[in-house]
Amino acid sequence: MLPLLILLSSLANERIDDDLSRHIGATGPGIHIISSLFRHSPTFAVVPILTGLLFTFVGTISIVHSIQDLYERVFAQTHRGWRDIPRFIVWLAVLLAALTAEGFVSGPVHTATGPVIEGLIRFLAALLFIWWTMHFLLAGRTPWRILIRPAIVTAVLWLGLAIFSSISLSTSIVSDSRLYGTIGVVFTLLTWFILVAAVLVLGATLGAVWQNRRGQGFAVARSGRDPSVSEGESPDQRRAS
Repeated sequence: MLPLLILLSSLANERIDDDLSRHIGATGPGIHIISSLFRHSPTFAVVPILTGLLFTFVGTISIVHSIQDLYERVFAQTHRGWRDIPRFIVWLAVLLAALTAEGFVSGPVHTATGPVIEGLIRFLAALLFIWWTMHFLLAGRTPWRILIRPAIVTAVLWLGLAIFSSISLSTSIVSDSRLYGTIGVVFTLLTWFILVAAVLVLGATLGAVWQNRRGQGFAVARSGRDPSVSEGESPDQRRAS
């Protein structure tokens, strides 16, 4: 993801460090420190752009593949693997479009609403995107109703991460910059990415536990039968069991 951010920043007429600062929750000096990591004007050198595109494509596709693998394990689906690369590319395009749209509307929303309404909007946006992501990366093999609870849990954790970041990571950016320089800021950014990964893993896992405790396990939803009943059991055998 870091090569993606660097590439976008080098190409964009509008800098993306403001969006990154907003997602992390940086304020005051933290915003200035993050902005110093990126170029102040676009560049169009061919070799760096092609190199950045290569790193970006391989890295982001690998990330999406890992997310798909996570959801397949959690929701008891067979692994589709690298044959889904076109699906990964579509998901990445939708993500970039969503981030672009969020960058345009976040300012007016922040100005026109209070923190509670803004937090609710963030929660709903995260819920819808994560819900769609699970369904799309699983190729529609798991019903929407099975995915709603994991999506809710992930969205709640995402909102919690936003609150935690605004309290803790903004201060960490300033302190790490003073202690270690630029590399300290990069370490803080990597910490944030690790927390994002933790949100995805815990959201899906805890949501799956919630779903199963409701008596709607994934095996039942897939096959329509009780997974505790063997394939060849007769009715008398089932009653005896």
